[in-house]
Amino acid sequence: MHYPPVSPEADPTREDPADGGVDTLALDPSSERLREAHLHNRQVEARALFAPFFGVTAVLAALITAWAMIGPVRLELVVGWVSLVAFANWAVCRRAIDAAALGASRTARAGSSGAAVAEAVLLALLWSALPTYAFATQPPMVQVVIGGAMAAMIAAAVALAAIPAAAIAWIATLTASLCVAYYLGAGTLDPRVGLTILLVAGAGAFSVTSLTRWTFGQLKAIARITTHAESIRLLLKEYEHRGVGWLWQVDAENRVVYISSRMTALLGRSTTQLIGHSLPAALGGTSALGRTLLARQPFSNLEMELKTRRGTRWISLAGDPIIDVTGQFQGFRGVGQDITEVRKTQERLTNLANMDVLSGLPNRGRVRQLLGEALSDSSGGDTPCAIMFLDLDGFKPVNDTFGHPKGDAVLKSVSQRLVREVGAFGHVGRMGGDEFAIVIKDAQSRRMVETLAERVIAAIAEPYHIDKAEIRIGVSIGCAFGPMDGQSVDDLIQKADLALYQAKAKGRGTCCFFNADMQNEAEDRLKLEQDLKAGIRTGQFRLLYQPLISAADQSLMGFEALIRWHHPTRGIVPPNQFITLAEESGLILELGEWVVDEACRAASCWPENITVAVNISAKQLIFPALPNTVNESIRRHRLQPNRLELEVTESVFMGDSANALDVLKRLRALGVGIALDDFGTGYSSLGYLNKAVFHKLKIDGSFVREATDNRETVAIIQSIVQLAKSFRMTVTAEGVETADEFTRMRDLGCHQIQGYLFGRPMEFDRASELVHGIQQRLIA
Repeated sequence: MHYPPVSPEADPTREDPADGGVDTLALDPSSERLREAHLHNRQVEARALFAPFFGVTAVLAALITAWAMIGPVRLELVVGWVSLVAFANWAVCRRAIDAAALGASRTARAGSSGAAVAEAVLLALLWSALPTYAFATQPPMVQVVIGGAMAAMIAAAVALAAIPAAAIAWIATLTASLCVAYYLGAGTLDPRVGLTILLVAGAGAFSVTSLTRWTFGQLKAIARITTHAESIRLLLKEYEHRGVGWLWQVDAENRVVYISSRMTALLGRSTTQLIGHSLPAALGGTSALGRTLLARQPFSNLEMELKTRRGTRWISLAGDPIIDVTGQFQGFRGVGQDITEVRKTQERLTNLANMDVLSGLPNRGRVRQLLGEALSDSSGGDTPCAIMFLDLDGFKPVNDTFGHPKGDAVLKSVSQRLVREVGAFGHVGRMGGDEFAIVIKDAQSRRMVETLAERVIAAIAEPYHIDKAEIRIGVSIGCAFGPMDGQSVDDLIQKADLALYQAKAKGRGTCCFFNADMQNEAEDRLKLEQDLKAGIRTGQFRLLYQPLISAADQSLMGFEALIRWHHPTRGIVPPNQFITLAEESGLILELGEWVVDEACRAASCWPENITVAVNISAKQLIFPALPNTVNESIRRHRLQPNRLELEVTESVFMGDSANALDVLKRLRALGVGIALDDFGTGYSSLGYLNKAVFHKLKIDGSFVREATDNRETVAIIQSIVQLAKSFRMTVTAEGVETADEFTRMRDLGCHQIQGYLFGRPMEFDRASELVHGIQQRLIA
């Protein structure tokens, strides 16, 4: 019998009362067709199951009816009718069984319900043809038999319950035939008998129709479940086919029930060698998997290492326990995946994340990890660890002079030398730039650490020959021991950094070990920095002014502005205690801006022949915005640019000299004077004197004092004066304290004199009195 499509009741988008939600899988047209096909297969199977019962019932009812009609009806007619009924039902039964067998061997496919309905109608018409025809001429007893047989055939529609349309068509045809027979025999049939027959037929029709609908609903549910199972099976098959992973299943004893061929290929064993054997044992006897399976809980991302013929492989397993309807544990089923390449990629990424690309050494993050491990071991035992911070001395000029490629080559050589010197004693890492670190797990012997530091300093100090260039640098080292100096990684790193700061302060090529005094100094320095910020904000700074005197006639030419800090609790803080701190903390920009503005304000109150000089830090020259800041102060106080002098020391040429020179040229373009302070005491900057930047050289006070007894110093001063004349520069002698020093400096050719002989640094009011008093005397 042909199968019908899904009836309107099987709307795929309606909510399924079984699961309380929308059947999302049925929303896919292909899934809907698959479900219809599965429903058809279930209908065919149900029809084949009940076909013999249906056929036998029809033939037996026909034989009983024929037996009752023999006599009143011609024998050949009765025999022919029974033969036709028997043959038709045999043919239909045979075809139903064949269709079921054929459907079981093929994939599900859709069909039409029209043939099934037509078949049911034809069978019903064939069976009811003779009884309906002969009903009116039969005696009452035969009519009862005919009515009962037809009622029995109506009840036999239960065999068609899997196909509701066919069952209803069968019942409707028989009921209609019975009604026709009753109508034709109404004159001879007892009304009570007729009503009884109709009642039996109606009750049978109603019951069979209800049963048919329930059966069809069950078939639809089975088809839906089958479709879901089929979809899941196809997805799992695709999962295995694509090589994403494999499937596995074990019983309650952890014995393998199913395992994918990809897994057996990975293990190098056949399926028969694995089925029935313990899964943990088959995977190398790992205890982690055994404990996980014994827990009988869902698990995922269980990574395991396997030894295979192809070498070491890594797999990841996930599984869920199988619980039957009675709540009994039946085993596990799950998926697995070869993650060997994933782990290799992760290891490569981890190495890249933990490695410095240039040197190949552990980077800052990895150094912290190594120090954490060493500190953890030290805290649990009696063996201290140590961290050494290394900062290369004189490396920045290497980049400035030879370029970054040669600088990188030097860093690589430094890395190699450090690794060679440290060896198995510790781990060498690069913190960034020209900073390195050494983590020592066993620092029981302080002397060994000191010896290592000495060897490292000596090794780094050896010359580097890069492309025929000989480069020399040094290294400063700060060291801290754990857990004595610090209980945490951050604490220990901070202590080592403090020790390094102390080593840098002492000079090149030294190693300092942390002590409590360094911590106190660091805390004092931090407190001073906080006070410095507050002092700038609250106006605790003042400018003092020291006179600049003409060597020719001892007239007042200007002042040098000198900053002083009036701290509310510390008192007067000298510049050498806070200027360096301001430079290192970045506060020098804000402080320097205030100094320039205050000096311009003071000069604007004095006559136009009086100048003011301000010291500029090398750190300020790094920032290109300095000329704009100076120009704004000049314009704000309406000061002629040539009345402002900016004094810089020779240290400006030790850093980014090109940038500093550019800033100085822009300042000079404003009309501001540029003086080179403390000339001759530091970095040799003669090459910059011909850049048309400086207008004045200032001779340091140490030369002035030594000139009294040292002829070589006198010769140096004469050379400086002659050099200044060659470049048409003014020369100022600082630190003049006696009349003899004044006379000597004047005779050597100095143009201006500055020192205690003519006045100590004074407040603005006192300086103004001095200016205006001289002015009044000149007027007088």
